[in-house]
Amino acid sequence: MSRLVVAVSQSHTKHTLADTLAALEQTARTAASRGVHILLFPEAYLGGYPRQATFGTRIGSREAYGRDQFLEYFNGAVDLGDTPTGAGDDWVEKKLPLPKGKQYRGDGTRETLERISNETGILIVVGLIERAGGSLYCSAVYVDPKRGVLGKRRKVMPTASERLVWAQGSPSTLKAVTTEINGVQLTLAAAICWENYMPLLRQSLYSQNVNLYFAPTADSRDTWLPLMRTIALEGRTIVLSANQSGRYKDLPDWVTGVVKKEKVDYDPEAWVTGGGSCIVGPLGEVLAEPIWNVNGDTDPDASLQIAEVDFDDCVRGRLDFDAAGSYSRNDSFILKVEGLDLNPPPL
Repeated sequence: MSRLVVAVSQSHTKHTLADTLAALEQTARTAASRGVHILLFPEAYLGGYPRQATFGTRIGSREAYGRDQFLEYFNGAVDLGDTPTGAGDDWVEKKLPLPKGKQYRGDGTRETLERISNETGILIVVGLIERAGGSLYCSAVYVDPKRGVLGKRRKVMPTASERLVWAQGSPSTLKAVTTEINGVQLTLAAAICWENYMPLLRQSLYSQNVNLYFAPTADSRDTWLPLMRTIALEGRTIVLSANQSGRYKDLPDWVTGVVKKEKVDYDPEAWVTGGGSCIVGPLGEVLAEPIWNVNGDTDPDASLQIAEVDFDDCVRGRLDFDAAGSYSRNDSFILKVEGLDLNPPPL
């Protein structure tokens, strides 16, 4: 048995974290009813991608209302509590005991995700904005239905103006995770949005024998699909990519309020991001075509893209190309990642 049903959810962030978690649970339960084993949600789904937000900044100056924007964004982010670095067994082992007198770590989001995953039987990967100390990180967590959260990725290089509000994550979080779903052995990892344009970062994942590659994103351009097909071919891996799709009216009030303040004309019904979520097989074949201007509010069935995949195809593809093995000429080219052991785990 090497076949699983995988899915990507083209959702959009609701106006509160509680509402978004409720929507995530509804989507997961719908996916479970359709036989899904693995489900990916978009970048920054929990906490929100701050699309159209300026935070009142220009080079050399900041407006006071921008600091209020950041306060709203910070308070709406996820607190995962005291979590270990990287991924793997430490996450499972350190889940208990809880701090004295507490029912959960952080704000309870981690435990909510673990409950949803356990009750639906689905491996859930979700992008979120994480607050830790005084900083925000663009992160993703892997939630196993039996073992709970297995690890956390923090985006190592925020893109363009994202750098203003998101800190740089540690490259140690690029560690792949191994688990078993429905009898199928998986080695999985995630690259977040434009991290996928970083060749050495991609190679750091291929070098760990990844056969399931997650690419939560905020990129809704038609150039995204060719990149996903390239990654699938390079890594001989199954690629899942999920993006949000939403209208201007779906943006949080703290964003639209400033857009109005800056006297930018916009149509509340216009789509501010179109989506383009997709699933690609390990030889570059598109298993679920990108969809546009669709989300769970407009078409719940279409916004959940589903494909059955055969993980043995990842090995079949290595007949003629193996980015983590002999084809990579590890005797001639050496990649070192600070804080990360690239000795590949077995498939």
